[in-house]
Amino acid sequence: MTEVRPAAAASASLWERDEEVAAIERAVGTLCADRSSSGRVHVLRGEAGLGKTALLAETRRIAEARGCTVWSARGGETLRSVPFNVVRQLLQPALLSLHPEEAREYLGDWYDIAGPALGIADPVERQADPQGVCDGLVAAVTRLARRDWPLVLLVDDAHWADQETLRWLAAFVERLDDLSVLVVVARRPGEVRADSARYLDAVAAVAGQSVTSLSALTPDAVAGLTRATVGAHADDPFCREVWAVTGGNPYDTVELLAKVRDSELEPSESSAPELRPLNRAARGGGLVDRLEELGVDATRFAMAAAILGADISVDEAARLAGMARDDAERCADLLRNARILTYPDPAVGPVADGGGLEFVHPLIATAVYDSIPEGLRRAMHGIAARVVLDAGRGVAAASRHLLQVHPDDDEELVEQLREAAREHVAVGAPDAARRCLERALKEPPGPDAHAQVLYELGCATLLTAPARTIGHLREALAVPGLVGDLRVDAVYRLSQALLHNDQMEEAVRTVEAEAARQPPGPARMRLQAVQFMWEGIHAGETTSPGRSEKLAALASTCTGRDNSERALLVLRGFDAMTHGENAEVVVELCDRALVNGRLAPGLGWTDTEWGIELPMMLASSYAYTDRLDRAESFFNEALHAYESSGWSGGHLALAHAYVGLGHRRRGRLKEAEKSLRESLRLAERVGRGLPLYWSATCNLVDTLLARGHVEEAWRIAGQYGFAPPYPSTIVLPDPRSVRGRLLLAVGRTQDGINELEEAEKAAAARGHLNPVMVPWTVDLARALAREDPVRAARLVSDVRRQAERFGTDTAIGEALRCAAALETGQRAVRLTAQAVTFLESSPCQYEHAAAIIEHGIAARSVAELNRGLTLARSCGADGLAAQARSALDGLGAPQVGLVPGQVRGQE
Repeated sequence: MTEVRPAAAASASLWERDEEVAAIERAVGTLCADRSSSGRVHVLRGEAGLGKTALLAETRRIAEARGCTVWSARGGETLRSVPFNVVRQLLQPALLSLHPEEAREYLGDWYDIAGPALGIADPVERQADPQGVCDGLVAAVTRLARRDWPLVLLVDDAHWADQETLRWLAAFVERLDDLSVLVVVARRPGEVRADSARYLDAVAAVAGQSVTSLSALTPDAVAGLTRATVGAHADDPFCREVWAVTGGNPYDTVELLAKVRDSELEPSESSAPELRPLNRAARGGGLVDRLEELGVDATRFAMAAAILGADISVDEAARLAGMARDDAERCADLLRNARILTYPDPAVGPVADGGGLEFVHPLIATAVYDSIPEGLRRAMHGIAARVVLDAGRGVAAASRHLLQVHPDDDEELVEQLREAAREHVAVGAPDAARRCLERALKEPPGPDAHAQVLYELGCATLLTAPARTIGHLREALAVPGLVGDLRVDAVYRLSQALLHNDQMEEAVRTVEAEAARQPPGPARMRLQAVQFMWEGIHAGETTSPGRSEKLAALASTCTGRDNSERALLVLRGFDAMTHGENAEVVVELCDRALVNGRLAPGLGWTDTEWGIELPMMLASSYAYTDRLDRAESFFNEALHAYESSGWSGGHLALAHAYVGLGHRRRGRLKEAEKSLRESLRLAERVGRGLPLYWSATCNLVDTLLARGHVEEAWRIAGQYGFAPPYPSTIVLPDPRSVRGRLLLAVGRTQDGINELEEAEKAAAARGHLNPVMVPWTVDLARALAREDPVRAARLVSDVRRQAERFGTDTAIGEALRCAAALETGQRAVRLTAQAVTFLESSPCQYEHAAAIIEHGIAARSVAELNRGLTLARSCGADGLAAQARSALDGLGAPQVGLVPGQVRGQE
């Protein structure tokens, strides 16, 4: 029989792992060879005991021998509910080695965002955006990695890592194309579900072919390991039985052979039947029996260690087990000698100050934990929570134990869980907060607190699970306990959740019903404002009868003395803008809602009382009334507010979309495209189909069409689902109008006409007569000019009347351009000249360039065409520039900006 021996100096757990070790050596070599090389991910998959941890230890040895910095961390079966547990293990040693000011310098703007999650800074916000915290952690590791190159990150037992860490890890490995870091992840197959499974799958997808599935040892390898351990005289039948008993599992094999050696069992065929009883003592019930043989005190200490889980302090385990320090030390020695507990191996990872104990293998920890009777286990978790609190580590750290305590009508426990939930929310871990509050409900809370716990639970799940939030808040409102402003806020948040869950009509009805129950006063006015707000952004036909008239009447009594009145003024201004009322009226209403030209306290971009919708409506009203300076100021203020607060999810995506809208309205098309692509990238992370996703896609398609990039606009529309059915909320500009223009641009004329006619119907149903916000009329009139000139003329008449009513230079200029498109000769010249005059006073430079070029074509003016060409180039409007060049070529005229010998169209 041929024996398989490991490479020199390899541990027993590395038998038959030569290929895996060689792959790691190559990866470390590549990392060290070139600082500019891309990073890599290696995933080690295998059942318990197949040697994943040993391979990580060998990775550390290889990396450190090459001068690499190595950070390591490990998931824990009983620690999965602790948010950011594993990423804290990875980063804290590096960060704590820095002076606080150095850490702030390295993390920069991300310090206040990621610092609380890492435990190195106090939260500055009541509620952190989970996506922003994740991005902050990615930025933190990225900056530290560049400082500490060459860097190797080791994550063991990733299947037991907390969800927040796995979210970070999945995002971080996506950045490795631009970051020279080696990441090695060890995990068991299965063991995870839902989001955690999705994140680990994402890590494996980045790793690609660098996913290694470990297999059991072959009989030859087990024979070699057996003889290396107990002596070369071990006979073949004995070696075969070792393999049969252990299944070739390296951990089981090593443990079994250690027992063979300790028991001085003769390694011969006659002793082979004794191997199975010996093996049973290494796992499950056999391990528990072996533990009990060490005595009651040792068993209690081991149970206490299993409850504590990681970095086990002898003092804390003694308190939990109810024994003196000397007895605890004696028990710890017994358990170390029995290979149940051990001190951490420096070769596997950094040893914490104080040298806490750990279990020799997670299989042992699981067996001990599972052996504790349920009632005793729950009671011990309660004591452990008190131990953690007395050690000054805070209620959030104790919460993993509080979650396991048996429900017992304990009001103090409910308050502790509520406080832990608030701390979790403040560091960007709403799922951890949800678990605390759901457990608090099982206690249960007293009658006075029950509704408040439900309300807090609804708030905690609003960003991550709006459908679940709806149930919690409905229940909170159905039981006594929510009164005054808290009840009003619960109704508002319920309506928000319904809105996010695409239940717009129910959101409106919910607020309307609660407003009717409230007596006249600030609370009722706030709810009325919320109702008008949701109706104002609802794209459907259903609104309360006479909504605009009621809103106008209510707003007419408002002076802007409080935020409810300011909200009504904004809503009235937005409603007037969408209906195409005079722009000066719109601006006057919006101005009255401001305090010294700024958003009032409580109505800001990160204030939760009113949300993002109200300031976006305000800024949009300015954008479509040619007050682009004010609009862009607010859009950029939103972007800065969300970036500095670490809100990297839907809010930031929407801010980028509206910054892009501002650029598009201004005629800065390249900048608009850049902002909108970033908005779409962020929106993809939040989820397709949401209103913010539509805002990003619609504005990007509109911008690409303005640039003349029709094929790219069509590709984006197809890739991101820019097609019916449309969302239930208003999107600016009108998506039907934009899609109709897209269909016309790609030559699907009849489909384009049909889409624009649908836009006409939808606008008529809502009374949206603003020809700039809902520009279907202009495109439909152009499309019908030949086949139905009478209808086209009627449409032109309508749009000119609407533009005159609205009164902005942009609206009137665009209407004149549309009218000119249906004319020829001198009438076309006169109309295009008038359009140029109005659009010269407009802030919308793209439309101005288009009007100049159209006037140049109608008047056959080389000067105008060159002027339009120059402006089109500055806007990034390649299509307009090509149109101007073609017209100049037709006139045989030179293009402005060409130098001698340069070919037209290649400047």
